[in-house]
Amino acid sequence: MIEVGDKLPDMELTAPDGSMVKLSNYQGKKLVLFFYPKASTPGCTTESKDFSALLPEFEKAGTAVLGMSADSPKRQQNFITKQELTVDIASDESTAFLEKIGVWAEKKMYGKTYMGIIRSTFLIGADGTVLQAWPKVKVKGHADEVLAAAQAA
Repeated sequence: MIEVGDKLPDMELTAPDGSMVKLSNYQGKKLVLFFYPKASTPGCTTESKDFSALLPEFEKAGTAVLGMSADSPKRQQNFITKQELTVDIASDESTAFLEKIGVWAEKKMYGKTYMGIIRSTFLIGADGTVLQAWPKVKVKGHADEVLAAAQAA
């Protein structure tokens, strides 16, 4: 998993509308990059809505917010529409970026082993360097904690 001090690798990802999003487009401002396992599931919905609710505060702190999962752009668009999300969302269906970052890993649930996203968040500085990392996120209160870090950075 990328760590504090590492440079965020640039990657082209797919926006819900099918256009391409380059991570380097966010350079020059701070970026909260949060990874969630699956759109429209309870924890992912809560987390995405919490970040959306705080988006004006993040913007005041000069910070963009980008959520990401391996879901299809169509599923992401449905998620955004249904939950009225205001944060940017991107897809990595190939999981290439998720693997590079280190959030795509083996998981276990109910005795089954499968590959999936480890819910994680990273605060990236304006120069593309990781300022803070939250591996294995617990959703409750997380967006507030990340906002406080963005305001302090």
